[in-house]
Amino acid sequence: MLWVSGLFIFIIVVLFVLVFYMWRTAMQDRLIFQHLYFNNFPEGFGDMRIFFISDIHRRIISDRLIEGALGKVDLVIIGGDLREGGVPLLRVEKNLLKLKELGPLYFVWGNNDYEGDFHELDATLLKHGVKILDNTAVSFESQNGKQIALLGIDDITEERDRLDLALSDCGNEPFRVLVSHNPLVKEQLMPEHRISLVLSGHTHGGQIRLFGFGPYQIGGIRREGNCLYVTSNGYGTSAVPLRLEARPETHLFTLKRGKRTEMGEAVEKTY
Repeated sequence: MLWVSGLFIFIIVVLFVLVFYMWRTAMQDRLIFQHLYFNNFPEGFGDMRIFFISDIHRRIISDRLIEGALGKVDLVIIGGDLREGGVPLLRVEKNLLKLKELGPLYFVWGNNDYEGDFHELDATLLKHGVKILDNTAVSFESQNGKQIALLGIDDITEERDRLDLALSDCGNEPFRVLVSHNPLVKEQLMPEHRISLVLSGHTHGGQIRLFGFGPYQIGGIRREGNCLYVTSNGYGTSAVPLRLEARPETHLFTLKRGKRTEMGEAVEKTY
């Protein structure tokens, strides 16, 4: 029965290598640079450079990732799940301090942010000057008076979302960006809302996929009508610190005026 023992050892080795590969994949620091073009982007506003990171969970943001984006960002958007249950606030603060090196911070709530005492997280965000977009909107104005609206809704899973309140908080800005942790917000949107870009996370791209199949679609950018829908694979992991066929990602989007809603070539850097 020596061959049985050999087969057992072989299987154990293969499983160990696979788990190690999945762990190494989950710990990658990927930054994807991409230009997004919109025909209704305000003329004369200039480019808007957004660093988008979602689903940090238990990870500590690497210094190399911050260095890769330093000096190239106008604002930082945290797309929810900044932490999960059991993550100390000290780690959250360290991550916020790193992200503040890039630019002003904006945050929407994710379902895991409500694990534990979310009031403490709320106080920590306010302490560090983070603008919380909880069913609200903010407006950015250029020197020539052109405006862009940034809307954010609370988490859909927790049934705290009120898209109507965020929309009512807008002015008459011709260009609107909506941030929702959960991409299911797409089901609520209508053309009259005039949303041009949606930023989401939550799904982790399925996190562990086999032969292209997973519990969720792989992250990416999809166009429907005049709107681009971004769903990020996210930075961290849920349940287990492993990934397969759904690599972690952060994004640096440059919003520009173009002839139509389209995407420039994505340039990926791994640190």
